[in-house]
This record gives sequence, structure tokens and C-alpha cells, in this order.
Amino acid sequence: SRRSSPEETLALLTYMLSHNEHHTEELHDIAHMVPADAAELLHGAVADYARGNEKLGQALKLLNKEG
Repeated sequence: SRRSSPEETLALLTYMLSHNEHHTEELHDIAHMVPADAAELLHGAVADYARGNEKLGQALKLLNKEG
């Protein structure tokens, strides 16, 4: 497989973070439209996504400093 340039990698990670944040917001909205047992699980998923998004954001900051 072809190796991506640092700029392509940053662009891809930036896109992925934005995409994930959008889905996290959507999951949060859906959690308010479903029964409590499902909502509890969806809120847990939102928290998991938020932790992952935070890590992606930290990685982006490190990569931006290096570039």
C-alpha cells in the first residue's frame, strides 16, 4: 500500500475527528428519543466516543507541532 504524506495523514485524521464528533452528537440526540434502557447504553457509547475523540484530538495536536 502507498504511504501517505504527513499532510494527507493530518487531513485524514482531521476529517475523521470531525466525522466522529458529528456522529457522537447524533447518538446523543437519539439517546433522548429511545426507551431508558437503550438510552443508557447510547449515553455510554457517547462517552466512549468522546474519550476516543479526545485522544484523536491530542494526537492531532502532537502531529501539528511536529509538522
